[in-house]
Amino acid sequence: MSPGLMKMWIALASMGFMFIAILLIYLSRFKLKNGVLKGVTALFAYSFMVVSGLIIFLVVFSGPVSE
Repeated sequence: MSPGLMKMWIALASMGFMFIAILLIYLSRFKLKNGVLKGVTALFAYSFMVVSGLIIFLVVFSGPVSE
């Protein structure tokens, strides 16, 4: 697999993490009533968001792929 294609799949996975984070934040804020479960869900959601942001940052600032 070429380096450019690998970067594309990594960026796509990062966007998937962002989508999961959005769903978990919605779930924790509006659907769950248990305080502990809301906190754990929110913690996972914000963790996914931070990880996806770091991955996108690294993909974007790693520069173009020369082959």
